[in-house]
Amino acid sequence: MGIGGRLRDRLAPEKLPFVYYELTFLAFAIMMGMSLPSSFLPIMAQGLDPSGVLVGMVVSAWFLSRVFLNLPAGMLSDRLGRGRLLIFGLGLSCFGPILCAFATNIYVLILGRVFWGAGTAFYFMNNYALLMDILPASVRGRALGFFQGLEFIGSFIGAPVGAFLAAYMSFGQVFYFSLVLALVSLLVAWRSNAIREPKARSLTREELSLREVFRGLKTWGIIAVCLCSFLRYFINQGVFQTIFQLYLREGLLYSIEAIGLVLSARIAGQVVSIVAAGILSDRLGRKPVLIAGYVISASGFLAFTLMGDFGVMLLTALLQGIGEGFGFTTLIALLTDLAPPEIRGGVIGFYRTFNDVGGFFGPIVFMLVYGASGAATVFQLCATLNLFSIVLVLSLRAKRG
Repeated sequence: MGIGGRLRDRLAPEKLPFVYYELTFLAFAIMMGMSLPSSFLPIMAQGLDPSGVLVGMVVSAWFLSRVFLNLPAGMLSDRLGRGRLLIFGLGLSCFGPILCAFATNIYVLILGRVFWGAGTAFYFMNNYALLMDILPASVRGRALGFFQGLEFIGSFIGAPVGAFLAAYMSFGQVFYFSLVLALVSLLVAWRSNAIREPKARSLTREELSLREVFRGLKTWGIIAVCLCSFLRYFINQGVFQTIFQLYLREGLLYSIEAIGLVLSARIAGQVVSIVAAGILSDRLGRKPVLIAGYVISASGFLAFTLMGDFGVMLLTALLQGIGEGFGFTTLIALLTDLAPPEIRGGVIGFYRTFNDVGGFFGPIVFMLVYGASGAATVFQLCATLNLFSIVLVLSLRAKRG
C-alpha cells in the first residue's frame, strides 16, 4: 500500500460499505445548504424586527421542533428502520428554505426555520444511527472524523459563498441555493437502495420501550456526555449563529463578506481538528482529546475580547474552531462507547435532544447577555462554561473506543 493508500485508510478506513460514502455526501450537501445563510441570518432577522426582540428566536426556532422530535425519531428508527425516516426528514426540510426565501416579516422567517429544523431532526438522527450501525468500534473514531470533517468542509464552503451571494442578490434569494442542495440530497437518498430499503432491527418489546431507554440514561457517563453536548450547542448557537455576526457588524464594522471569511476560518479549524480528533481519540482515548479541545476553545474565547484587527480575528477564529472541533467527533464516539447497542437509537435521540435544548436557549440567553453587558461578557461566560465541561469530562470513567 502506497503513502496515499495509508493516508486514506488513516482518515477513512477501507472496507466500509458504500452507504457510508453516500451518507458522507448527504452530510456535505446538507451542511453546505444550512451554512449558506449563516453569515447574514441574524442581520436579516434584525432588519425584519428592528426591536431585536425576536432575533434570537429566529435561530432558536430551528431547534424548537427538534427538541420534541429527536427522541421519537430515535426510537422510531429502531422500530421502522433508519432509511425511511431519513428520507422523510430530507423531504420535510425542503419547506424550510422555501419559507425563508419568501419571508417578508419575522414570523414567516421563524416558521421557515421551524420546518427546516423539524426535517433535519429526522435526517440527522437517522444519519448518525445508520453510521453507528455500520461502523466497527475499532475504527469508529477515524470514520466519524472523516465523516464530520466533510460535513464541516460543506460549512466552510457554504459560509463565504452565502456571504458573497448576499452581496450581489437579496438575502431571500440565497435560500434558493439551499433548496437546490436539499433537493439533490433527497434525490441521492431516494435512489440509494442501501438507504431507502427499510432494514429495521428485530428488537424485543422491552428493548424498544421508553423505560429501557430511560434506564440507560441513569448511567452517569451518558448523562455527563449529554450535558457536555448541551453546553456545546448552547454556546455555538447562542454565539456563533447569533451575536457573533452582530458583534462583527455593529461593534467592529465588518462587511458581510468579511463576516463570512471569519466564520469560514473558524470552520477551517474545526475541519482540521475533527479529522485529527477521530484518529487521536482511537489511539489515546476520548478524555484527553476532549480536555485539550476545551482548553483551546476557552483560550480562543478569551482572545476574542482582546482585539479587533481583522487578521488577528481570523487567526483567533481558527484557534477557537480547532478547540471546538475536538469535541464533535469525540463526544459522539464516547456516547456510542457507553450506550448499549439495543437502545442506541433512543440514547442518540436523547443526546440530540440535549443538543437542541441548548441550541434553543442559547440564542435567547446570549442575546439578553449581549444586550445587557456586551460582547466581552459573552466571551468570558463561554470560556467559563468550557472549563466547567472539563470538570464533567474528568468525572467520567471512559473506556477507549
